[in-house]
Amino acid sequence: MSGKPRLTYLNGRGRMEAVRWLLAAAGVEFEEIYLETKEQLEKLIKDGSLMFQQVPLVEIDGMKMVQTRAILSYIAGKYNLYGKDLKERALIDMYVEGITDLMQMILMFPFSPPEAKEKNIDSIKERATNRYFPVFEKVLKQHGQDFLVGNKFSWADVQLIEAILAVEEKVPAVLSGFPQLQAFKIKMSNMPTIKKFLQPGSPRKPPPDEHYVETVYKVFKK
Repeated sequence: MSGKPRLTYLNGRGRMEAVRWLLAAAGVEFEEIYLETKEQLEKLIKDGSLMFQQVPLVEIDGMKMVQTRAILSYIAGKYNLYGKDLKERALIDMYVEGITDLMQMILMFPFSPPEAKEKNIDSIKERATNRYFPVFEKVLKQHGQDFLVGNKFSWADVQLIEAILAVEEKVPAVLSGFPQLQAFKIKMSNMPTIKKFLQPGSPRKPPPDEHYVETVYKVFKK
């Protein structure tokens, strides 16, 4: 096995996409193993690779890490994307948790029935524009700096640009009332490591389609 982190998940976004984003933003190359059958998942469980019998699984630094939040925290700390002290880390944690709440709606969207999709898009728009994006617009405006915490690129910035782009896929004009976030999006998208991740052929996954949804049900069905 090479020294690269190895990610085991489905060939789609899901809960692993934030991990791909964070590693890519840190300039870290990684390998991926894609689950396509329930038997593959059961073998990982039987082999003792999954502490809580669920993926994502990230093999890094001799560890088999599970639980998305723990994985992301470790990567952020390892690659100096987690603030300079406890106060900065607390801010990053709060921002990340907020963004994660919004992303949970995006995560579940592909599994909603057709008749509920329009209503769910409206809910995503309402939550983004009234609860979450105003927070980051205000933060960026008040401190007048390029990044959310400590004027230094952090995990929170990575989570936010991922969320912005994910919401824009559903609601293209969602940033129309947020000039600070518009500027933030342009700036982040042009950072070399993120720009590379946004190019065709990168490990970034496309929006979930019917095949992805079918694979989720096939691998995880009881």
